[in-house]
Amino acid sequence: MFYDFIKRIIDIAGAIVLTILFVPIWIIIPILIKLDSKGPILYKPERVGKNGKIFKMFKFRSMKMFEINPRITKLGKILRQTSIDEMPQVFNIFSGEMSLVGPRAYVEPELEDAKKRYAENVESLIKLSLSAKPGLTGPWQVSGRNEIPWNQRVAIDADYAKRRSIIYDIYILFKTPFAMISKW
Repeated sequence: MFYDFIKRIIDIAGAIVLTILFVPIWIIIPILIKLDSKGPILYKPERVGKNGKIFKMFKFRSMKMFEINPRITKLGKILRQTSIDEMPQVFNIFSGEMSLVGPRAYVEPELEDAKKRYAENVESLIKLSLSAKPGLTGPWQVSGRNEIPWNQRVAIDADYAKRRSIIYDIYILFKTPFAMISKW
């Protein structure tokens, strides 16, 4: 209980700080998205949250919409490389669906596919990782991202959910900017 209370305070304070720090980006990016391609500014894919609850995750749109085969826009490529496309997730943090730090928010078909591919080896890890709110950042994002195979990624997320440590959250928060920069 104490962990959840402190974590929620940190989440709200962090989301406020991020919103204030990035006000110029919040103004410029929507304009650039509208100039780059037709469609909405925000993309709201369904994700699996804490305890398997489905929610809509907010992201800046990075793909052309209304096409048979969606393609990443020129601006979208930059937004994804810099993780700027994920900034609107602060609204998910304010609403309590997400946390600043937590496991990656999974897509439901991805979980079903993983259960088939990895069988029982992964089901308990998925269940454990879904016991925590998904995060804007997390252990997977600061540990190598896409270079890590899916079954190892869910193991990292499950380990995070099992730890439940404010100190570990702070460590991940400090490591996140360096992980973002290292992708360039």
